[in-house]
Amino acid sequence: MIEELDKAIQYMSKRRIGALITLQQKTGLEDYIETGIPINATITGALLINIFIPNTPLHDGAVIIKDNKVSVAAAYLPLSDNNTIPKNLGTRHRAAVGISEVTDAITIVVSEETGGVTITRNSNLMLDLTREEYLKYLRAQLVPETDDQPTNFQRMISKIWNWGSSIR
Repeated sequence: MIEELDKAIQYMSKRRIGALITLQQKTGLEDYIETGIPINATITGALLINIFIPNTPLHDGAVIIKDNKVSVAAAYLPLSDNNTIPKNLGTRHRAAVGISEVTDAITIVVSEETGGVTITRNSNLMLDLTREEYLKYLRAQLVPETDDQPTNFQRMISKIWNWGSSIR
């Protein structure tokens, strides 16, 4: 998923195509999903790019990703009325902060004005992230930590393997 998001973010950022992508975490986003147009498709860079191409029916509003699928496009998110948001930021950024104030969702914004990439979560606004910065953040938040301890199945296979080699 992160690789496909990155493809889309890089393409849209270079061309200053505005985007608003919200990734559901533990808090459900059903109230916002209901406002969008159902897509229910595998996440690909090409799909995300096509959704946000200007002057197409789906480009306004947010894409909501749920369970590693593009759930909906053109969804409405709540706008923040926080007066500490810089005045030069537009509606996409206000919506990204707004959803982060009421859920634990991660939202990615590509600025139509600058091509800059912003991430919001838990009322935090991380502005103008480099590719390395946003990839590091997304990996830290979305890739589950692996336990270095072997699973029961791995231990069993190891015992069988070791037992077999001891009788040779």
